[in-house]
Amino acid sequence: MPISVKARRARPAAWGAALAVALAAAIPAAGVAHADDAAIKALVKSMSDYLAAQKSISFDMESTLEVVTKDGQRLALASSGAIEMSRPDKIRAERKGGFADIEAVYDGKTLSLLGKNLNLYTQIPITGDIDHLIDELRDKYGRPLPAADLLMTDSYKQLMTEVKDVKYLGPGVILGQTCEHVAMRAEDVDLQLWIAQGDAPHPCRYTITSRTVAGEPQYTVDIWNWKSSTDAGTADFTFSPPAGAQQVEPAKLTDTDELPSHLTPKN
Repeated sequence: MPISVKARRARPAAWGAALAVALAAAIPAAGVAHADDAAIKALVKSMSDYLAAQKSISFDMESTLEVVTKDGQRLALASSGAIEMSRPDKIRAERKGGFADIEAVYDGKTLSLLGKNLNLYTQIPITGDIDHLIDELRDKYGRPLPAADLLMTDSYKQLMTEVKDVKYLGPGVILGQTCEHVAMRAEDVDLQLWIAQGDAPHPCRYTITSRTVAGEPQYTVDIWNWKSSTDAGTADFTFSPPAGAQQVEPAKLTDTDELPSHLTPKN
């Protein structure tokens, strides 16, 4: 079933519409009553500063990519994974879903991508820190890392540069962790962050909603089993291809995204 930017939003159920009206009336008041813009931005900045101070980070995650079909049906594509990183220049990311089983390993000089379900791998020479890797993957290769905005050295800058409006929605609980819930609106997207309360204000959920795409598709990452330290990590970031795996050029390693090729819009 192909996906199209011409997709229309499906009509909500009556109870859903009523709930949405109630929430729309209540949420702005809650945001204004509990925090001003400076205090809300300070919450995001505290998370960013905490993340930047951590030399080693690891966590498990589950992501959901919502897409909208040509006839307006909303579909959710789910995958699970894990990330382990050692600043400034080492990271391992794994993601397994219904269409792909991918591992990415970066040692500061070479990015190795393994399609476990395909038994294919490729290696790309890239030299630099994790920030540079994220930029290269997104801008040059079209292969963004999961939750990449949160992995950057200055995640506050990545999140807030184009934000025009912020709201504090109060506490929330994500997978048993009590969090501060912050909503942000930029020109084209809505962002939501759930930030853990306490001395380790790490992200627990991150949601991006694309408002300028018909149907307003949404991407959500849930994060748990968070571990971090201000000391350098001892994890091994050496890539060893499995027995029988075939090395290919980067362009030959396809269908590694959460949105498989048969659901990608055709021109």
